Amino acid sequence: MSQASHTHIAPAKLVIASRESALAMWQAEHIRDRLRALYPETEVSILGMTTQGDRILDVTLSKIGGKGLFVKELETALEEGRADIAVHSLKDVPMHLPAGFALACIGEREDPRDAFVSNHHANLESLPAGAVVGTSSLRRESQLRARFPHLVIQPLRGNVQTRLRKLDEGQYAAIILAAAGLKRLGLGDRIRALISSDDSLPAVGQGALGIECRADRADLVQALAPLHHADTAACVLAERAMSRRLAGSCQVPLGGFVEVVDGKLRMRGFVATPDGSRMLRAEQTGDMAAPEALGNAVADALLAQGAGEILAALND
Repeated sequence: MSQASHTHIAPAKLVIASRESALAMWQAEHIRDRLRALYPETEVSILGMTTQGDRILDVTLSKIGGKGLFVKELETALEEGRADIAVHSLKDVPMHLPAGFALACIGEREDPRDAFVSNHHANLESLPAGAVVGTSSLRRESQLRARFPHLVIQPLRGNVQTRLRKLDEGQYAAIILAAAGLKRLGLGDRIRALISSDDSLPAVGQGALGIECRADRADLVQALAPLHHADTAACVLAERAMSRRLAGSCQVPLGGFVEVVDGKLRMRGFVATPDGSRMLRAEQTGDMAAPEALGNAVADALLAQGAGEILAALND
């Protein structure tokens, strides 16, 4: 489709709601620049906002209400018409969107893996006993504890720059971050090692961008269609379906990761106790056309192994 043929379906003005962290602004600017290239006639601007998740930095997310804290204020801006679309890291988007909202578009995934970042050590395997590793994620923590019981895992909050500063100040021997965020911010050189998805299964939606709008804005869904990446969307929809079936949130150590292999979806999922002492895993392949069925099937396989008991214990 030529650029000219897009112009008639875009509104005259588009306002993008975004968190004000450096990574969120990079993501919003990336989408802004792509929309400007597609629709030169459209005036595209960014409305920067500070969310509750950005303001409360002294408590782990799982204790204060989870990922929705990064999304709520942006949705209010959409609802009130102050913004047209909101750009999110998909791993921050709750599995159930509030009534009246829709994911209009899922962008192509950046590297979904976790990254090992350290100033003095080459990889997880080289860390000495008692070394302090920082992560804000129960998913990463449970997998680290299962593989490296001799390490000390401590919480790490803040944006990417804050986390790197805490590492540089010597508060941690190493920290684990999403590779996608570091690469997008031009900080890929801080990555000492990429952790294979076999060793640290990524978070649901990790590395993918989601664009949210009001459900009644079919015009925006049409305008955003050129940014939609079908393969990424199939993978992420399967992952989100698994998490939804398992009532996944920040309080639950679970991971779900889907790849396209030979035209099929290959999905792996896990649920664990926070200390990593119990780790349930499942793997299945499914049809590109039915990603949510695959996600539900993997969730059911985990439930059949006793995931329900782990989840119930965590929710008590």
